[in-house]
Amino acid sequence: MPADHYLDFAATSALRPPEVADAVADFLRDCGATPGRGSHHRALDAGRMVFRTRRALARLLGLHEEPGQVVFGAHATQAINTVLGSLDPGQVLVVTDLDHNAVLRPAHHLAGAGIEVRRVAADPRGELDPDSLERALDGADLLTVNAASNVLGSRLPVGEIAQRARSAGARVLVDTAQTAGHLVDDLAGADYVAITGHKGLLAPQGIGALWIREGAPIRPLLRGGTGGNSLDREMPAALPDRLEAGTLNAPGIAGLAAGIDWLEREGVEAIHRRLSVLRLRLHDGLAGVAGVRVLSPRDPAGAPIVTAVSDRLDPGALAHGLDRRFGVQTRSGHHCAPEVHRLLRTTRAGAVRFSLGWCSTEADVDRAVEGVEALTAFPERSVPR
Repeated sequence: MPADHYLDFAATSALRPPEVADAVADFLRDCGATPGRGSHHRALDAGRMVFRTRRALARLLGLHEEPGQVVFGAHATQAINTVLGSLDPGQVLVVTDLDHNAVLRPAHHLAGAGIEVRRVAADPRGELDPDSLERALDGADLLTVNAASNVLGSRLPVGEIAQRARSAGARVLVDTAQTAGHLVDDLAGADYVAITGHKGLLAPQGIGALWIREGAPIRPLLRGGTGGNSLDREMPAALPDRLEAGTLNAPGIAGLAAGIDWLEREGVEAIHRRLSVLRLRLHDGLAGVAGVRVLSPRDPAGAPIVTAVSDRLDPGALAHGLDRRFGVQTRSGHHCAPEVHRLLRTTRAGAVRFSLGWCSTEADVDRAVEGVEALTAFPERSVPR
């Protein structure tokens, strides 16, 4: 097999700093207990680790560090479903063309259950239409906004958008799946922040979080044991217990803590500056290949994503050839973002997404460009048999 060039960090950080795996193994070996389920020293150690990680996550994202405002769950999708599931019939939910199916599918479900769903138009560069946003926010209760498009990498001015929403009387849910750990977002106006661990935060799969502004309305998505108030048939009123039914993924939280520690040592802004240089190198390299159209804007402020199509080779075949012949791992298809691909007119077969991460190098970028150039020059020879 060719040398490994992993460029699918927008899907998951399959490559992680060794400290993350060590932290998971250390927890399982040295503690292994469930936080909040006992007063023995192992359970207390697990609880202290979880408490510290809540605060560290809020600190990294520039959010208020009251630990109860950070609720752990399986992923950003669970966080988003929890917030959207707290709406009542008759209320108005505003989504955007740039949202992931983690938003669009729950919204579609809610539209059949008495919630009015409005959608804000965007353009192919990944920018929201300001007039469409203003119309949609009139009388709205909740706006969801993607901090960065998972297809284009385009970054949204979430601080400005949140200010407009709050001025219109709407609460704001920010999806940080493509920015947490990659970029420093302005989340000051957010009421809810959905977080996933396995991408820019370098944690294992299966751990995510929801940050909730104090006083923002929220209902449990799941109901069950919390380790306390066991005689009460209702879920506890206080956060985070109100939303943390069942056993927490403590090994995943330990890995998340190690990922946060690594990011704080290296500096999120420093990582972003380095990846921005690589992103532009990748963007310009792909744009220089005959027959290749780069869909992502040439914007160094965006997430480290470059998505492209070839007029000579199907996206699936291109991704397959890159993997098998050049060792370059990407993601082809529609990336769980149907409205973005409708904007780009790529609904037939999607596109190929190249996404960078903490350990990406010039060699990875150059190998990807080399592979695309070779495969699209002779498309009939590109797919191994």
